[in-house]
Amino acid sequence: MLNYQEFKETGIRLGITKLGVAKVDEIQADRLNQWLDRGYQGQMSYMERNLDKRLDPAKLLSGARSVISIYVNYHQEEPNPVLDGVISKYARSTDYHHTLKDILHDLAGELFAEQIEGLSRRQRGQLFRIFVDSAPVLEKHWATAAGIGWQGKHSNIITKEYGSWGFLGEIITTEIFNQYDLAVPDHCGTCTACIDACPTDAIEQPYQVNGSKCISYATTELAPDQDIPSEIRENMEEWIFGCDICQEVCPWNRFSKQSTNKGFLPVPAFNTGKVPVFQDLNEIEFEELFSATPLERPGLIGMRRNQKTKK
Repeated sequence: MLNYQEFKETGIRLGITKLGVAKVDEIQADRLNQWLDRGYQGQMSYMERNLDKRLDPAKLLSGARSVISIYVNYHQEEPNPVLDGVISKYARSTDYHHTLKDILHDLAGELFAEQIEGLSRRQRGQLFRIFVDSAPVLEKHWATAAGIGWQGKHSNIITKEYGSWGFLGEIITTEIFNQYDLAVPDHCGTCTACIDACPTDAIEQPYQVNGSKCISYATTELAPDQDIPSEIRENMEEWIFGCDICQEVCPWNRFSKQSTNKGFLPVPAFNTGKVPVFQDLNEIEFEELFSATPLERPGLIGMRRNQKTKK
C-alpha cells in the first residue's frame, strides 16, 4: 500500500503544481457518446477508437487500482504582445509531452522505488504506466476525480489556485493508496464568459465544445494539406496556431501564477520580437527552429496554410 502523504510531498518536491489520486472505476459512456454522436470530434477519428479503454483504465493496465493525475502550470506572466492572440501560450516552448513525461518518470521512480527494484522494464510496465496524450485516457475526468480541479464550460480543467493554464498527465497503477482524493465540484456557476467570447461559437452549450468549429482544432488537427473551413477562417482573428480566447476571459485565471518550470519558457525562435513568417522558411529552417515544439505537428505546410488565412 502506498502512503498518500509521502506521495503528495514527493510531487511537490519534484515541482508538480498539483497532484492527486483516484480509485479506478469505469466511466459512464453517456457524455462521451453524446459528444461523438454529434460529430464534435470532426476529423479527430482517434477519439472514436478504443472507447472501451477510454472508459476503463483496467483495459490499459490489467489489474489497475489507482489513477494518479498531475497538473503542471505553464503560465508565463510577462505579456508577449507580438505572439499573444497569434500563437497559443502552450505552444511557445519545447513540446510539453517530453517535459511532462520526464516529470512523471521521476515521480514513478520515487513512488515505486521499493516495488521496482530488480524488475525489468517489462515487469515495471505491469505495475504502472505513464500517459501524456499518448493513449486513450480521459485525462480531464481523472483530473477532476483526483481533486485537481473541475472541467469548465470551455472543457478545460480549472483550478482555484492557478486557473486553467496547466498540462495534465497520468500514472495508472495496480497499487492502492491508504487515502484517496475527493472529486472537485464545479465552480463555474452562472458565468458564460468563455461561451460568449468564442468567435466561432464552438462552445455550443456549456461543457460541450464542437471541436470541428474550434480555431485550435483547425490550426492543429486538420491535415496540413486541407483548407481551413471558411466559417472558421473568417472568424479566427489573428490566430495561426491554437487559440487562448476561452481561457483568457475566464475569471479564474486572475489567480494564474508564473510557472517555475524552465522547460516552458519560449524557445529562441519566439524571442525575436516578431511573428515568424512561415512562407519565407524552407523545411530545413523550420526544422531547426521548431522541431522540438508543438508547431511540428502541422509542420511547415500546415503553418503556411494557417498564416495565409491571417487577416
